[in-house]
Amino acid sequence: MKKDLHPDYHLIDVKMTDGTIVQMKSTWGNEGDTLALDIDPTVHPAWTGGGARLLDTGGRVSKFKSKYEGFGF
Repeated sequence: MKKDLHPDYHLIDVKMTDGTIVQMKSTWGNEGDTLALDIDPTVHPAWTGGGARLLDTGGRVSKFKSKYEGFGF
């Protein structure tokens, strides 16, 4: 490998949205810096399953369910 080509990989503190601090290795900032997150895996719908409900616009979901109700899904 070439020397001085790769960024410095060091420990930083990551502050989650609930206030907890986790130490991680990163190339962001400098050794010991604190990165405050706006969104993290504890609150993001992609990881929590989300609270969004399926909207049945125009009866499409109910139309699909009635079309395939005999298959026993």
